[in-house]
Amino acid sequence: MILGLNGAGKTTLLRLLAQVDEPDTGEIVAGHGLKVGYYAQEHETLDVKASVLQNMISVSRHLTETEARKVLGSFLFTGDDVHKPAGVLSGGEKTRLALAMLVVSSANVLLLDEPTNNLDPASREEILDALAHFKGAVVLVSHDQGAVEALNPERVLIMPDATEDHWSKDYLELIELA
Repeated sequence: MILGLNGAGKTTLLRLLAQVDEPDTGEIVAGHGLKVGYYAQEHETLDVKASVLQNMISVSRHLTETEARKVLGSFLFTGDDVHKPAGVLSGGEKTRLALAMLVVSSANVLLLDEPTNNLDPASREEILDALAHFKGAVVLVSHDQGAVEALNPERVLIMPDATEDHWSKDYLELIELA
């Protein structure tokens, strides 16, 4: 869990870890076997010109169309919805698509920047349940106290000073302030 006020560097840190941006100094060295999946709150990981189905297959080329449609169905994309260009999707639909893409990406570390924004209550619950059962590591930036409680983090990094600590419910009030 990464906490901090707006402008403290939370998104910048995730973008650096995801190697979307280059650090001004130093370097990021990935450990052996690391496969990062990055969810950007502005959905910049989506190809807005490609269809929902094409976006899915682009992150996991071994998927058949049937397998991709099955996963998409679990994220509430059914029928002809899979042929819509990602650019015409609502904010909540883009969020569901981006998270579905992470599920099939074989990532073992998820970097999630405000993943519950724009989700309706039913979608939010499904997404949080899936994340709670994820076998890898989750690095979360969120202002959603319920989402943080649902994911029950082990550790917290407080920005901008990068103070690291064991998670405690005492930090919940910081989520509300941020």
